[in-house]
Amino acid sequence: MNTVPTHASPASNPQPGTGGVGPLAGIRVLDLSAYIAGPYGCSLLADQGAEVIKVEPPAGDNLRKYPSTLATESRAFLGVNRSKLGVVLDLKQSEDLERLYALVRSADVLVHNFRPSVPARLGIDYERLASINPRLIYCAVTGYGDKGPLKDKAGYDQVLQTLTGMCTLQGKQDGPPEILYGSVVDYYAAALLSGAVSSALFERERSGKGQSVGISLLRSALAMQSARLVWAEGEPSNIGRDMRSGGITGLHPTREGYLYLSANTVHFWTALCRKTGLDELLQTDRYDTVRKRAQHRDEIVPLLRQALQRHSALEWESIFGEEVPCAAARSVEDMFDFPQVQAEDMIAEYTHPVVGAYRGFKHAMTFSRTPGPDPFAAPALDQHGALVKADADRLRHED
Repeated sequence: MNTVPTHASPASNPQPGTGGVGPLAGIRVLDLSAYIAGPYGCSLLADQGAEVIKVEPPAGDNLRKYPSTLATESRAFLGVNRSKLGVVLDLKQSEDLERLYALVRSADVLVHNFRPSVPARLGIDYERLASINPRLIYCAVTGYGDKGPLKDKAGYDQVLQTLTGMCTLQGKQDGPPEILYGSVVDYYAAALLSGAVSSALFERERSGKGQSVGISLLRSALAMQSARLVWAEGEPSNIGRDMRSGGITGLHPTREGYLYLSANTVHFWTALCRKTGLDELLQTDRYDTVRKRAQHRDEIVPLLRQALQRHSALEWESIFGEEVPCAAARSVEDMFDFPQVQAEDMIAEYTHPVVGAYRGFKHAMTFSRTPGPDPFAAPALDQHGALVKADADRLRHED
């Protein structure tokens, strides 16, 4: 594999290769995707040691323009594009398209999130690129897949949440649907991308051949609901599919703050009742199973919430300890210095040529023998353009 030379400027990011060799070391990924699902999937590959080159159009990834309290860059862009080299290529210009073709010859993986009709118009469809590099793993991230009546419809996380029933089930009974903020469908699609690309690379070691890999937000949204997406023969269409088992499972107000509780086993239910002073609930078989507690939720929850008013959410966390699964509702800012997060080394220090110093998430997975390189900051627009283009031009001349 041909690699891009490291950038030695003091203002630049550190480069891949420090901190340990990852399981995907030696793999080159061309990331032509934008927004979250494709880019973050490629960052997960970078976490595992792959060299990822983010290829952007002259206007940049649209995520760069999203609202942010950072004056010079989008917080979302920084968060989902760590550990990548950045180059601008205008694929509508023949010289830059030829540069991409040269990079494809040296690449192992290419990822994009264009609608199915677009790649052929740009000259980057699978058939064309596979003819250049038959070993290429070509991953297309779409909204709805590459077939069917919606194949060329733009796909967005919360659109798919709404379409697939996630919002209806998230909403309260007899209440309106509710969005799950945080781009959960996008991030799950990113995880599917990382796993699927890695599997395709593994299979290529056996066959010597590349292949096309398809990831869609529709498939991601339905996969996330596999526990609900079961319809037995003879069942009516409006059966209960709510997974909030046990009746008491959920967020509850305390004297200060909110506490999430889950007590579905006999052990956890018993501990909950005893530590909240509700031992009388254990004296009847009316509440002795998860299903019964769900049926009688309206009887149990008021008693539980009255008892929880004796302490704050953080105090209940300490009282329940390991005996009752629970968590006080915190802000994401609390995670930067949260003891467990620190113990697991999940936060890294980054230096960005425009933003400056910042802290952010580090690695999504760990490996004992091949831990992977230290992460580095998402690139500024075209930050490594001269280096990547020089490498592409060298490859073109070699051919």
